[in-house]
Amino acid sequence: MSDEPLFKGLVIDEFDQPVGIAKIGNEPCYVINDAGFMRHVPSRPIDLEILRALGGQIAGNEELIADQAAKMMGQEDLFTHAILENQLKNIEKQYEMMLEMGIPENTRAYLGMLGFRVVIDVHGEIIRIDQPSAPPDSSGEGD
Repeated sequence: MSDEPLFKGLVIDEFDQPVGIAKIGNEPCYVINDAGFMRHVPSRPIDLEILRALGGQIAGNEELIADQAAKMMGQEDLFTHAILENQLKNIEKQYEMMLEMGIPENTRAYLGMLGFRVVIDVHGEIIRIDQPSAPPDSSGEGD
């Protein structure tokens, strides 16, 4: 198990205050300031819920995502595409590995710069997940 919450630095409370992190025994926690009382909420259920929400956005788009990932890797062969698409279709099986290994610090920093944030209440319930959106369409459509 990772020593720290998966989304460290990307979780805020409903008052836009950063949520701290700590460990109770071997269990990583998010620390939420509830009017001066520091609530320690285990991070695993919160992190899993975030992963499931993000994974839900992949459903139905596996082929397109696998295409783009293969292009980014410079490996556009059918074998690579098939492996990537299969991994995406079975993304729920990857959650445990992500919780174990964690997210690299530079990746978390990049997500934060893009505007990725998770808002939780004092009990650790997710209120919303703010994600970066695509830039406005420059063709003028949608105005």
